[in-house]
Amino acid sequence: MKVRTTKEQQRERLRRDMERFLSRGGSIKRVPPGTSGEPPRGARPLSPFSHTPRPPRTDLSRLAATIDARKHKPKVRRARSAAPRRRLIYDDFGEPLRWVWEDATTAPDTPNKENS
Repeated sequence: MKVRTTKEQQRERLRRDMERFLSRGGSIKRVPPGTSGEPPRGARPLSPFSHTPRPPRTDLSRLAATIDARKHKPKVRRARSAAPRRRLIYDDFGEPLRWVWEDATTAPDTPNKENS
């Protein structure tokens, strides 16, 4: 786990670095408060965003509608295979009796319990 330095440790390191810089002959120039590093207003280049005419906007509503139509395309259902299927046969008391194989195309309707 990486140990983070506290603000007090950072201040101490900065103080030591500054003392080392000064002891090697470096000097610090005093700058009056309120001085900026920006050039004066007249020499500053103009922003390209302030005085240029706005380009015409491209209408993307048709493109967005096309993309949305592709997203919500109805799913194609595949036809069930004509392979035979297993069906469980129950007796009158609801207990399973046996499995039978039946064709998917000729599957008999399941009897209603109400009519039995």
